[in-house]
Amino acid sequence: MTSLIDTAPAARRSAELEQLIQQQPERFRVLTGDRPTGLLHLGHYFGTLHNRVRLQRQGVELMVIIADYQVLTDRDIAEHLQQRVEDLVLDYLSAGIDPQRATIFTHSAVTALNQLLLPFLSLVSVAELGRNPTVKDEIAHSRQNAVSGLMFTYPVHQAADILFGKANLVPVGQDQLPHLELTRTIARRFNDRYRPLFPQPDALLSPAPLLLGTDGTKMSKSRGNAILLSATADETARQIRGAKTDSQRHITYDPQNRPEVASLLLLAALCGDRDPQELAEEIGSGGAALLKKVVTEAVNEHLAPLRARRAELATDRAHLREVLHQGNAAANALAETTLAEVRQAMGTHY
Repeated sequence: MTSLIDTAPAARRSAELEQLIQQQPERFRVLTGDRPTGLLHLGHYFGTLHNRVRLQRQGVELMVIIADYQVLTDRDIAEHLQQRVEDLVLDYLSAGIDPQRATIFTHSAVTALNQLLLPFLSLVSVAELGRNPTVKDEIAHSRQNAVSGLMFTYPVHQAADILFGKANLVPVGQDQLPHLELTRTIARRFNDRYRPLFPQPDALLSPAPLLLGTDGTKMSKSRGNAILLSATADETARQIRGAKTDSQRHITYDPQNRPEVASLLLLAALCGDRDPQELAEEIGSGGAALLKKVVTEAVNEHLAPLRARRAELATDRAHLREVLHQGNAAANALAETTLAEVRQAMGTHY
């Protein structure tokens, strides 16, 4: 279980950032992304993807990394990788990310980005890596008997993802805050040890930092409890019917004492732009059956346009590959510039 994190400071800072974004969106460059381990789900959508689209529409520069190297953190091999990478691009575009205004690229295609991992590793201790609660949680759910070096150094690799483009804003859920704090530490230590070069990126918390899966635990592709963006309406209905609730018939919104029921209410509220407390009062004595009916209708109605766009985009896989080709070229140019600056600062520019 991930350690409890005090999210209050990040929430306050997020509120401040929202005001600044409204006033000067051009000040911000966002770096965000996903591992291509499967199709995206509602946890991704409301945790980060929805924010990415919103920020892009507000005029913020958006960089989206498909972290294909990081598939190997908890797997021996990366199976069906090309298809999964393309499927991620498909999810991005169908959700509203515009490749003409955003840079979508893959880890493995940007050599200079990955080379930054070496100097960055020198800026953190083994003890600091071992204390990272997100890594502990990932290790606990790993498919491997032994922890790989890639898993252990995952937060440092993620720091390279963020800092190679000097991103200063990262949309995250609360479980990713420890990773981002380590990125800030690495940036600060590099700047202090060599010369000021990197910003210390801020977290932008989404309105729903953490949605539970259908089994009542964190929604995750690897745990098989996620509602996929690409699922059909019937598949979505079946999953929600099987979602965990509790033994109390009367529906109330009580995140602390009734987390599974509260998560379903929150999901329906997010999809319908409603207040979860009001939804709970409307359902009342209707019980879990009515709750799940309301959630199912809200989710399927909200995702219908996305699913229609996805079906249309899926007919042209060559277009998806061209989006990646252009994004990789742009990311490489940026990474080479940053690496040259790092070499100059470290005195390794021969």
